Amino acid sequence: MSLGNFSVSLTVKDIAASRAFYEKLGFEIVAGDQSQNWLVLSNGDARIGLFQGMFDRNMLTFNPGWDSEKNTLKDFDDVRELQRRFKERGLTLTAEADESTTGPAYLMLTDPDGNPILIDQHVDRPGE
Repeated sequence: MSLGNFSVSLTVKDIAASRAFYEKLGFEIVAGDQSQNWLVLSNGDARIGLFQGMFDRNMLTFNPGWDSEKNTLKDFDDVRELQRRFKERGLTLTAEADESTTGPAYLMLTDPDGNPILIDQHVDRPGE
């Protein structure tokens, strides 16, 4: 079972200050719009998202169907299949993907320490 591309989504107080800080660490902007209060930065294979006013807590984020460069994979575990497997394993979801749909969807769950985990699929499976 593969969860896809991984990043950490950080809740920030001042996106400009956070951007400046992470750029000094060698991160570069690869996506987002600072005027909309969100950016994605990369340093090698490390990815972080900066989000001002969007989330209550820092979050682990996985993107089924993407590699680390946001290229769509030819074969991947769809978010709805991951959801079925998680439920079979007794995990409780805080948000669920609509299993009657295909393509982009997301689910959320929380780890034992209260850390939110977002499984956010942005792409269609090949052939859909």
